[in-house]
Parts: sequence; structure tokens; C-alpha cells
Amino acid sequence: MEPMEPDQWLAQYGQKIEQAKQNAEQARSQLGEVGGSATSPDGLITVTVNASGALTNLILRPALRGEDPERVSAQIMTAVGNAQRQAAGQVVQIMTDFVGDGPALDFVKANMPNGYSGDGTDGAEPESEVQRRDTRPDDDYFTNPPDVMA
Repeated sequence: MEPMEPDQWLAQYGQKIEQAKQNAEQARSQLGEVGGSATSPDGLITVTVNASGALTNLILRPALRGEDPERVSAQIMTAVGNAQRQAAGQVVQIMTDFVGDGPALDFVKANMPNGYSGDGTDGAEPESEVQRRDTRPDDDYFTNPPDVMA
């Protein structure tokens, strides 16, 4: 193998540094777009979080009036946790592309307080309002009403 000239080595090193800088900027840009959103199973609470898991939006539907505040609080916290897992899953994917599989990625994964979507512990997503809607004919609905006290 022919020895490399110092100028050639320096030029290649400069290219590697520039590529690393571009990769880091791309990862930073992608991480800036990360967020997660989750809705309570009853569809009355929706939360949104940013890449760090901080709450950025909270929507409480009017049907929550008169509900037990402890139950509402618990549903909010569960939705926030689910949204954080969703955002963390996006962070893990971006960092996998940036640093590859290894100790750096393991560190990122280990520091997700609620885990991350795709870590093998995901629960079932709640059905959307359309999926929950009872579409039976009125006669059938009133003959066999749904259990509303569940």
C-alpha cells in the first residue's frame, strides 16, 4: 500500500469532519420535529408532548365535567406516558440512524423514563371514536342497551 501524503490525509480527514457535522445537523433537525400524541380510551382527553416528553398541548372534552378528578388525573397521566413513549420511539429511531446499534444507542434507550414505542412493552391502542360507536339499529340498541356503568 502506498503511503498517504499529509495533504491528502488532511483533506480526507476534513471531509470526514464535514460529513459528521452534516449528520449531526440532520439528526438535530429531525429531533426538533419529534413529538407524540395520545388519547384516553374514552376519547375525552388528548395530550401532545415534544421530543423531551414535555407536555405541549392538553385537550379536555366538555363531557369530562362532573367526572371524578382523580380518575381524570390518572387518565391524563396515562395519556402523557403513552405520548412520551411515542415520542421516545421516534428519538430512538433517529438516534439508531445517527449512531447505529451500540453503547451510545443503549444509553439513549436506557434514559427514556417511560420506555419507547417498539420496546416490546407497548399496550393496545384505544379504539378511535368511530370504532367505538354503536352502529346497531335503534330497535336492537334499545332492546339490548350497552352497559354504561362499566
